[in-house]
Amino acid sequence: MRNGKLAVVTGGANGIGAATARLLASGGATVWIFDRESPRDAGARYVSVDVTSRASIDAAFDACGAPDILMVNAGIAEEEDFLEHSPERWERILAVNLSGAFHTVQSAARLMKARQSGAIVITASTNSFDGEARLAAYNASKAGLLGLVHTAANELGPYQIRVNAVCPGLIRTRLTERHFSDPELLRNYFRHIPLGRGGSPEDVAQACVFLASGQASYITGATLFVDGGQMASKFGTWNDETAEFIEGRWRLR
Repeated sequence: MRNGKLAVVTGGANGIGAATARLLASGGATVWIFDRESPRDAGARYVSVDVTSRASIDAAFDACGAPDILMVNAGIAEEEDFLEHSPERWERILAVNLSGAFHTVQSAARLMKARQSGAIVITASTNSFDGEARLAAYNASKAGLLGLVHTAANELGPYQIRVNAVCPGLIRTRLTERHFSDPELLRNYFRHIPLGRGGSPEDVAQACVFLASGQASYITGATLFVDGGQMASKFGTWNDETAEFIEGRWRLR
């Protein structure tokens, strides 16, 4: 399905990006990773890219050529109380997560336009929809990505370029490992997830690759939650009367 396709994954050295790059490569795509950090997986080609620099992004696309598939995954998250949130931290997070995504999509889409085809998948978040405390800049950047998805899908659709988003919930990556090392935090957090557990990078990668594939050929401007049902649960699914928390997940008694 992806044989002969050229795929670019930003932020592909770790976590969700790395899992997506591996899955694309296993399906026969030629994968280029754009990241500031060199990937451990030698199965992909690598270009050092700073997504806050348009010149860096354009130079990377000059090196690899027009992609058939673009996975926009580069992002950062830092916590700070709202009233103490520094302007510098705000600007840095939006520069990477939102402006970086805009520049990456625009640069790639200009190349895709000439070929009249392409699939773009942007990693947003369940935080695109909620106001989780101490994450003002991250939440704002992820909400902004959905505006970018909708607008790009609208304007690029006539060129047969599809643009979609995945919205992961709590996924076990390098950035979230400290949460997964706290059983009590997980016990309370996972009460509100119908599947009773967190997700893996591979869970998100599967969704990304589906949206980039021909199986999603009539899907654009869409948002796919990969959150174990978290956004469908308002007051929580699990309780101690009917279930127990064992080995990092809730299970019915």
